[in-house]
Amino acid sequence: MASPTEIRKGRAILYQGTPHIVLEMQHRTQGRQAGFVQTTLRSLHNGATTTTKFRSTDNVEFLHTTTQKLEYSYKDNEGFHFMDLETYEDTILSEDMIGEDEIFLVEGNNYDILLVDDKAVRLDLPASVEATVIEAPDALRGDTAGNVQKPVTISSGITVQVPLFIKKDDVIKISTEDRSYQGRV
Repeated sequence: MASPTEIRKGRAILYQGTPHIVLEMQHRTQGRQAGFVQTTLRSLHNGATTTTKFRSTDNVEFLHTTTQKLEYSYKDNEGFHFMDLETYEDTILSEDMIGEDEIFLVEGNNYDILLVDDKAVRLDLPASVEATVIEAPDALRGDTAGNVQKPVTISSGITVQVPLFIKKDDVIKISTEDRSYQGRV
């Protein structure tokens, strides 16, 4: 058992008898009262999100976690398939686990997968990914005043605001956190 002050984002804990992943945490104090840790937890069984407070007198049980680098192979009705390049073992993540992060998956790229007690529970995306521009409108004459941007569509289908000099078939770097343009590759 550990103190709630050791709770960190991304760690797995046992809460009400089921494993949860910590999505957010804030250490708070209110006036003269004892401090507490406010957390947002996601159940690893059903994906439900809950907000809870842990007082400094509470005990927290942390679960053993590891991170494994796996190569994304393909998607089918079972889910998203990732392969261990050393053992060629196939790991499947459900659509619930991937969620909106699907747009950043590129076949053949390696991704970190969080394992809790040797069971895959979450995909950890890198800070940025590379994508090919598949549709880009031409810049208009006179659009050069200031920091003007235009919308382009990348290979995953999302639209990103980029500088005017980006053209079709350019490879650009996109932030996975806010889907913003970070530069050309």
